[in-house]
Amino acid sequence: MVRRKVESFGSTLAKAVIVDDNLESVSGAINDMRAQKMDLIICTGGMSVDPDDLTPGAIKAAGAKIVRYGTPVFPGAMFLVAYLDDKPVLGLPGCVMFERRTIFDVLLPRLAAGFKIRSAEIESLGPGGLCLNCPERDFPACGFGKGPEYWPMED
Repeated sequence: MVRRKVESFGSTLAKAVIVDDNLESVSGAINDMRAQKMDLIICTGGMSVDPDDLTPGAIKAAGAKIVRYGTPVFPGAMFLVAYLDDKPVLGLPGCVMFERRTIFDVLLPRLAAGFKIRSAEIESLGPGGLCLNCPERDFPACGFGKGPEYWPMED
């Protein structure tokens, strides 16, 4: 699912790794991607509020500056955006694997266009932040994930 979405923007999923579920392994994999100068690092798994979910802590332990952990958008409320050396690091909640549209679909086009995601922009998504799974499924033309100002374009 992640590969398909990334490739829909003409990008390539250059590397996928599976690591043990511990802080050192996850933060080490993030720093390995950093050393390989990846344009975007995507982490999946372990994003809920359960104390056993280590991914948010591993992203921080890797040296990334967390911009926002949690969004007013559903599905995708436990999404994380961080930056490491000015490159985005995303923590994807499990819903990205089985829901057709999530916060990832709202933010990925902006990242693919080179825009930096800010906390205020994510906060502005509250109005319209509930995917109603409409039968016509007209995303991105629908109101899902549209903030009151429809995404200011400053970077």
